[in-house]
Amino acid sequence: MTPQEKNPNVEIVTLDTPITRGEEEITSVSLRKPMSGELRGVSLADLLQMDVIALRKVLPRITSPALTDHELGRMDPADLVQMATAVTGFLLPKSAKTDASLVA
Repeated sequence: MTPQEKNPNVEIVTLDTPITRGEEEITSVSLRKPMSGELRGVSLADLLQMDVIALRKVLPRITSPALTDHELGRMDPADLVQMATAVTGFLLPKSAKTDASLVA
């Protein structure tokens, strides 16, 4: 893969409101496509509907740096929506993503 090619299993979210963790300021978060085991205890329908409780269970498992539930609870809603959009995108089959890119 060349540097210009985007990894479809990773999404980088630049935060509108950085997260402060001690002395560190987190300005962007990498999300990777969850595996089935990382979705345990969560309804896929809830994730597709961007349910906050479902997101708060899954995001700590797939973010780098790993965000805590507390950090997610204090997150700017605009940043949470960006992350939710990435998660829902990961759940779509490749054919749906291709169809969506043709429409856009």
